Amino acid sequence: MKAKHWGLLLLVLVIAVAGVYSWFQGRQAQQVDITGYIGGEKIGLVDDPEVKKILLNKMKLTLHYQKSGSLDMIRLDHTGRDYLWPSSQTALDLYEKTYGKPPQSEIVFNTPIVLYTRQIVADALIKAGYVTEKDGVHFLDMKAFLPVLENGERWENLGLPLYGSVLVSTTNPTKSNSGNMFAGLLANMINDGNVVTLDRADAVIPRLKALIKRLGYMETSSADIFSQFLKTGVGARPLVAGYESQLLEFAHTNPKDYEQVKDDIVLLYPVPTVWSSHVYIALSDKGKTGLQALLMPEIQTLAWEKHGFRTGINAANVDTSKLGVPGVAPVISQIIQMPDSQVMEKLIHSLEQ
Repeated sequence: MKAKHWGLLLLVLVIAVAGVYSWFQGRQAQQVDITGYIGGEKIGLVDDPEVKKILLNKMKLTLHYQKSGSLDMIRLDHTGRDYLWPSSQTALDLYEKTYGKPPQSEIVFNTPIVLYTRQIVADALIKAGYVTEKDGVHFLDMKAFLPVLENGERWENLGLPLYGSVLVSTTNPTKSNSGNMFAGLLANMINDGNVVTLDRADAVIPRLKALIKRLGYMETSSADIFSQFLKTGVGARPLVAGYESQLLEFAHTNPKDYEQVKDDIVLLYPVPTVWSSHVYIALSDKGKTGLQALLMPEIQTLAWEKHGFRTGINAANVDTSKLGVPGVAPVISQIIQMPDSQVMEKLIHSLEQ
């Protein structure tokens, strides 16, 4: 009897071990690891422990990345990559022209291009008539402000104790999306406020090149230029082009630091502005899983509430009352379209030269 009992016990043990092994193998088989390139402005979202937990628990997904400018990542070697996540549809258009249609692509969220400045600069621009304030939101008239940039008007002429000419610091428009989009916006303004078409590009290029040339050294990452704006003060970078999401994320993830600067930093919404559409490009079947995961309602909610990206079908009209960041526009209505990818490619090529 004892031998029978031991035999039965051994059988149960073998079955249990086999079951645990099969369960473990099943879990391992379900685990998906993907890697790709993302714009620096999305690193905070991807590194968010809450986001990582949701991706792992709900989708068994771990998302790895390397930081790259939106346009640079299209030109890089994609061997072993499952996705690209640039910040504009222009990048997707360039990808399709180079490699053909990807397995899947979709806009995950949007954010408008804005300018960041300090209160002293905003006050001077209001006094000069370039900026208006409505319900606590500041709007910059791009058509009126363009001659200030082109003519090299100096800050002291606006009554400010700052050195040099009035400039808007941007990332390198030939490498990074925020700089590229602001360059596209400037090109439209040079074109009398109309979207630049291919037949108008040659007329716009000389003035656009002159504007960009005056900027000197340019960062290649939107995250880096925003960090420099915060650290180096009003004298170094009085006006910086970036994404609306950057300040919202900074306020949420660095509340103590934000508390020190919140009364001094001012968001300026260009009129008109352009939408930055953060489009996810799946390069493989595994990459498709990443897109599915990022579109989950839980991730979309965190993208807005913690990281400032406008999500969903009503991104242009959102509730800003719970953000704790003053001056955020609940409605983005004055939008101009970017020039198409063929025109932008021509503008970029001219700026590279």
